[in-house]
Amino acid sequence: MKTTEASSKPISSLEDALARCQELGMRVSRQRRYVLELLWKNENHLSAREIYDLLNKEGKEIGHTSVYQNLEALSAGGVIECLERSDGRLYGNISDSHSHINCLDTKQIIDLQIELPESIIKQIEEQTGVSIVDYRIDFFGYKNSPKA
Repeated sequence: MKTTEASSKPISSLEDALARCQELGMRVSRQRRYVLELLWKNENHLSAREIYDLLNKEGKEIGHTSVYQNLEALSAGGVIECLERSDGRLYGNISDSHSHINCLDTKQIIDLQIELPESIIKQIEEQTGVSIVDYRIDFFGYKNSPKA
């Protein structure tokens, strides 16, 4: 995927996420570490409520407010991904540009690394007069074919 020269190194591990927090001058509190660890071990995109529930099930006591504040700070800093959906925000561990497959029957969101052929990028640029530097694509489909 094309990116600008000014973009930071992609975050591809928990260690990268922690390092980015430090680069941004964010304090890596116990609660912030809990949130990051959960997002890195869980491959699904989760709501703040699901994150709160999972952390407390693991015995990591953390309040609702702390979960929301940490998610907001981490997503604002580009450390984690925040997806705006009609039924609320979902958070994931990948912050670099990527696409998504939205599974309509399971409600799952699957991260997808895909690069469009240069000819398609050029065609879009010619049609719009806009120089493309990055892109994200949302695909929609069914894991289990819908009944006819």
